[in-house]
Amino acid sequence: MTSAPHPLDDVPCHDPYVLAVEGGYLLYTAYDSGRWQRQIPEGSDYPAPPGTGVLAWWSPDLVSWGSPTAVFTVPQDCWADPSVAPWAPEVHAWGDRYVLATTLHNPAERLPEVTQRTTRIAMSSDGWGDFTPVRRGTVLAVADDPRGPFQLLDPQRPHTPWSFMALDGTLTRDERGAPWLVYAHEWVQTVDGTMEAVPLDEDLRVAGDPVHLFRASEASWFRDVTPSTHALAPYVTDGPQLHQLPGGALAMIWASYRPDPSFTGGEYVETQAISPSGSLLGPWHQGEVLVGGNAGHGMLLTTHDGDLVLVLHRGMGTPRVRAEVHDITSTPSGLHATHQ
Repeated sequence: MTSAPHPLDDVPCHDPYVLAVEGGYLLYTAYDSGRWQRQIPEGSDYPAPPGTGVLAWWSPDLVSWGSPTAVFTVPQDCWADPSVAPWAPEVHAWGDRYVLATTLHNPAERLPEVTQRTTRIAMSSDGWGDFTPVRRGTVLAVADDPRGPFQLLDPQRPHTPWSFMALDGTLTRDERGAPWLVYAHEWVQTVDGTMEAVPLDEDLRVAGDPVHLFRASEASWFRDVTPSTHALAPYVTDGPQLHQLPGGALAMIWASYRPDPSFTGGEYVETQAISPSGSLLGPWHQGEVLVGGNAGHGMLLTTHDGDLVLVLHRGMGTPRVRAEVHDITSTPSGLHATHQ
């Protein structure tokens, strides 16, 4: 196996997703060849892959990383703009193949603007610019190997609803074993971001209408916030991931911005929601924050040693965004995190 010379803190990484494979682990993250030198560890001489797409970094132990491989390239002939890098790639073992879920974009194709009782609501944020709704959605691609190459199942449209500005889709099976794509409906289009799901068939084709799960404003910390300019919309939903708790309840980890004047736009946090019945369709009860300090968009991984860990990124909105690993305890009532 090729050596892995870089510590995790050297690897630029938004929205990390780690898959356990034979002999080690693969860390998936997006890349943009135009910004390649800022996307690889300092001192590396890896050649830039073409275009935009998804990389897989290999590690034997979740500590040292190297040998990045381009596993998916945004094709020139799909609905999305191939010059815009994907978001939130993740790979699932699915039967006898592997499925990549990632979010693609077409910024030139605008969607209807947010209105309330015929009043247009213009989304903006200091330092971030205008937030006009544009085409964004999660796609699915398949491969025989976790190192790709992955091919889109449908190059003409995303798996999330065509009229929705959607992101961060994740594959799961419900309590009856039926497949679903769970995703975030972007706050840019809804003001109050939501978590939703679309049913799939066994060939991973969309098999029904989207189902609403919960809203970002239902997050537990809003109960304790004194009304102020720091407690107003928008409310963000990011990065859903599902985990079965001991005893049968279902947990969803997700990320959002907790009101905090010390962070521009709020403090990015990793939080959780619980479906006590174990049903994907809920009802969902909002739990407490797992990790704060401007960190989030996590995923849960069972290591080769049988340990449950949370992998997320810290430094949201800064020039240096890196993945980190936390130990996790899974209990019947929810999840609890400590840093490794």
